[in-house]
Amino acid sequence: MNKTPSEAASLAAAIAELNGAGCEVVICPPFVDLFFAKKAIEGTSIKLGAQNCHWKESGAFTGEISADMLIEAGCEYVIIGHSERRQYFGETDETVNLRTKAALQKGLKTIVCVGETREEREGGVTEKVIDRQIRLGLEGLTAEEMANVVIAYEPVWAIGTGLTATNEQAEEVCAFIRALLAEIFGEKVAEETTIQYGGSMNAGNCAALLAMPNIDGGLIGGAALKPADFAVIVEAGSNA
Repeated sequence: MNKTPSEAASLAAAIAELNGAGCEVVICPPFVDLFFAKKAIEGTSIKLGAQNCHWKESGAFTGEISADMLIEAGCEYVIIGHSERRQYFGETDETVNLRTKAALQKGLKTIVCVGETREEREGGVTEKVIDRQIRLGLEGLTAEEMANVVIAYEPVWAIGTGLTATNEQAEEVCAFIRALLAEIFGEKVAEETTIQYGGSMNAGNCAALLAMPNIDGGLIGGAALKPADFAVIVEAGSNA
């Protein structure tokens, strides 16, 4: 929840300077900023996404946004199941599944977020938690639909806390996710699925994280609000 429409337009214009980067760049501003961000990146390679969508096309769901609305607003991507949505707004693995299916059916590419809390990591159940979130969140999806799914591993204890998983910790979980995808959908889907790391990746640690074999990109939070820092991350992604 950052940036008014005018502020978002300025930030998106700065990010638009990354046009032609060697990796895919997607910006996901708040709903009220989508129109203004879209105008700022028109004619560039930068893609537009949203931070959530509902599983129904319309109805008595005050405060929610449908996939059709996002598409008409110019979105190609949508984030589903972000840890803050789970933590503060009651998202469950089941609602993540409903939202993911709805987004995919409408043609949106979905960034499905998974991750454990600090208590779960310290309790030694990280893999159990990730296994549940992946299986329930992606339940009923086909291998073909998985072509439009990105998985973002974002340990809850590293979101907005300044804490970051070590390169090895992040790689270990991302490798576990890829192995799990292979078990569920087959080796080809697992190999082709983009797996991002999203726990306080920044200009200082991005190159080392993105050098890990199973980390294909980043879901960037605070560092994306600083164009110069975000440019460093994009460059690291381009060179990875």
